[in-house]
Amino acid sequence: MKANHQSRPIISRCFLCSLFLSLFLFFLVSVQYHRQPETLLAFTSTISTITTKTNTTSPDIRIRPGYATYDAYIQRQLNKTLNPKLRKIWTTRDWNRKINVFSNFFSELKGKGFISNSTKALCVGARVGQEVEALRRIGVTDSVGIDLVPYPPLVIRGDFHKQPFGDQVFDFEFSNVFDHALYPEKFVGEIERTLKPGGVCVLHVALSRRADKFSANDLYNIKGLTSLFRSSELVHTRKVDGFGLDTEVVFRKKKRS
Repeated sequence: MKANHQSRPIISRCFLCSLFLSLFLFFLVSVQYHRQPETLLAFTSTISTITTKTNTTSPDIRIRPGYATYDAYIQRQLNKTLNPKLRKIWTTRDWNRKINVFSNFFSELKGKGFISNSTKALCVGARVGQEVEALRRIGVTDSVGIDLVPYPPLVIRGDFHKQPFGDQVFDFEFSNVFDHALYPEKFVGEIERTLKPGGVCVLHVALSRRADKFSANDLYNIKGLTSLFRSSELVHTRKVDGFGLDTEVVFRKKKRS
């Protein structure tokens, strides 16, 4: 009887320890389950509409493996866009340098008649908006950019796989992030949807070298692009030196009768 009486406190302590440990583990699991990046939450409705993988079958474009879900792809892009060191570089020492380079590119396009001061322009995947600022400085004042992370007043939040605009809004769209598109068909399809008939799309791409580690696809030939632009025609190409990208490709959306 004495031994049984002494064992009760031990059993009680074990029970309490077990209960405390179970509650602690439950708390950790609950916190982990509910923890999601704030920016991703803002894109819940967009991500939910991009669920079917429709990778191109063109031999001229290869989709890089490693993205189990669209959320995983978005998070990888955010890892670069939200990197504080990179954002500091983009907004300080790179700011004027990139604006000057983009201004030269756009001035040449203006000289060829692809854009004018009355053009309504969109820069796709604009990060902190140097290309938007460059357009405004050469007189194309009705210009804006989209990116996963906004940078007001130049860049608003938007996913280039599902642009936050209606149909036939812009006269001109520019992008140098085609290689970051996980779904090239959707990337191009959204550009053609939001371009007005007769509108111009200019892409800077890499053909002679592979893009950075954040790229989601590799382009091997301009044919890969022309096969995606189903409502536009190729009107101009040239070699450029644009921050690791070597080719400028210009498409004009066909005017429907």
